[in-house]
Amino acid sequence: MITGTPTDIFTSLNPGQTAEASRSRNISDMGSDDFMALMIAQMKHQDPTKPMDQMAFMSQLAEFSSLSGIQELNGAFGELSTNLTGAQAVQASSLVGRSVAMDTQVAALAPVGRNENGDTVNLLSATVDMGEGSDGGGFEVRDNAGNLVFSGQLPAGSGHVPVVWDGEASDGSRLPPGDYNTSARVERGGDLRDARVYGHDTVISVAIGSGNQVTLNLASGRSVDVSDVKEFF
Repeated sequence: MITGTPTDIFTSLNPGQTAEASRSRNISDMGSDDFMALMIAQMKHQDPTKPMDQMAFMSQLAEFSSLSGIQELNGAFGELSTNLTGAQAVQASSLVGRSVAMDTQVAALAPVGRNENGDTVNLLSATVDMGEGSDGGGFEVRDNAGNLVFSGQLPAGSGHVPVVWDGEASDGSRLPPGDYNTSARVERGGDLRDARVYGHDTVISVAIGSGNQVTLNLASGRSVDVSDVKEFF
């Protein structure tokens, strides 16, 4: 007759297994066949004068079922996470080549093609938030040293107004491609107020990091989190 704990019974049924190997296994890494064989062995070899409590069997079965369910649930969540990452990667790749508007006053003067003479055409684009019922305003571009290189007038209106600058300075010279600082002021009721400007850039590649964080690599050389983008177009 075999009596004792489940570990003792399992060891007696597997004499070739070392004590250390026996200790290394627990219910969390046993398969369902192992668990059922162990339970049947317990029932067959229990002491008739001291039969095991049926509730003990039920408790063991519930513990195994719970652990098995958790393992299956973890596996399902792992598969779901993989599928979501794949779907997110496909969606993110569709952003390559798109223009983005970001909550920054820095905008890039970048090549967009050539004119009929074969000369390179550079453009800087941004969006100005005019608010409600503005009477017009002004848009300014400054270089990295803070020098004013261009200023233009904004029309009266409301909402978001797109602005474009071709890189020609106020003195008629052509400025090189690169990042420039933009600003705007709108007039409303005779008062001039600072307006929010959203600089534009172009997405050239997309990276997905830990936690499925999507980072956009831009033509200007900057990288931004996709959550910082205000508009795609």
